[in-house]
Amino acid sequence: MVALYRWLFAAGVLILLLGLLQKWFEQKWYLTEPLTAVALGVALGPAGVQLLGLPSAADSPRVLTQVTRVTLAVADMGVALRLPRGYPVEHWRSLAVILGAGMVLMALVSGLLVWGLLGVSFWVAMLVGATVTSTDPIVATTIVTGPVAEKNIPARVRHFISAESGANDGAVYPLVLLPILMLTRPTGEALTRWATYVVGWQVVGAVVLGAALGFSAARLFQWADLADIVEERGFVAYTLALTFAVLGAARLLSMDGILASFVAGIAYRMAPGTQQPSKEKNVQKAMTKFFVLPTFVLFGVAIPWGGWLTLGWRGILLAVLVLLLRRPPVVVALASGLAPLRTRKDVGFTAWFGPIGISTLFYVMFAVQRTGLRRIWPVVSLLVFASLLAHGLSATPLSRQMPPDTASERGRDRPQSSNPRG
Repeated sequence: MVALYRWLFAAGVLILLLGLLQKWFEQKWYLTEPLTAVALGVALGPAGVQLLGLPSAADSPRVLTQVTRVTLAVADMGVALRLPRGYPVEHWRSLAVILGAGMVLMALVSGLLVWGLLGVSFWVAMLVGATVTSTDPIVATTIVTGPVAEKNIPARVRHFISAESGANDGAVYPLVLLPILMLTRPTGEALTRWATYVVGWQVVGAVVLGAALGFSAARLFQWADLADIVEERGFVAYTLALTFAVLGAARLLSMDGILASFVAGIAYRMAPGTQQPSKEKNVQKAMTKFFVLPTFVLFGVAIPWGGWLTLGWRGILLAVLVLLLRRPPVVVALASGLAPLRTRKDVGFTAWFGPIGISTLFYVMFAVQRTGLRRIWPVVSLLVFASLLAHGLSATPLSRQMPPDTASERGRDRPQSSNPRG
């Protein structure tokens, strides 16, 4: 019980400070909020003053999996509410390119680097590569929102990175499940189960479920609003409740709850009458911070320093090569199919900022639970930390190098006129 109150104290103090000093942090502080939270976790954890600790080794993967799953669902709903209405439908071709060929290539590049440098088996290497494929929506949000980003980064780039980061957390699920199945089942059985159950039920089913629940929730709220039976207090937390309902329903049906949450948010936004749900968006943003910052503190506490030392120079080289080769060459190669990226600076910025974060923490813990391969945790955690460091330190300087929107571009990317109640 004492450990719980220590966690409450640390999380509360961090959220209070970042809330009170938010404008100063956004304009003057060069570290992103996630990197600041990780630094606090390191300072308060076993490597620091030892105020915070983790559950037992046997329980840690299960606890981290559930914490990161809920955090991602809330974050992805927030991304969906922040996007212009109908954005994924309007730009489906570009998103299909980056979520299809793009993710496969990124997973393959990362996996081959792990295979070549660390000498693990092919499918273990592909598993590590798959877990670091997705662009984290939480770290990406800290890069593409706030005064510095909105002043300097064109809206077309911010929206594209946000849409990709929201969608690919769930879309990467089959890429992670394939090596897990190959490591735990006979080849024929693994491929059959992957094609039918994973893709056919867990992924496609999640899209259908999320779309149905999101659209239905929007229409239900409109009916209640027109009938004047909904109170303001119920209104402001509506999409947060929707997030939990979708995640719970998806998990009960053994579907991809993270993908279902993002799709539900998009469907909610596209329902007639929900032009720009600013209040839902603000509540979701606040709750995302409430879940996200403690999760990054948890990562700082959980860093396996001994495992990193064991990796030695190979681990450092792997981190550098993954940062340089996992995403930038892939985005550059596919740039002609990414319509929102109109200039070389657009392409360069998007190619670099594909941060690795909580989505990767979720999938590596999920993989450890399914396979028992605890030795992949030091590798993946090192890649997460390297990404947080590299992208966190470069976000503000590189954002200021981007050319801002012209007036015509701001008008083209601005959401449609809003309904004051959603």
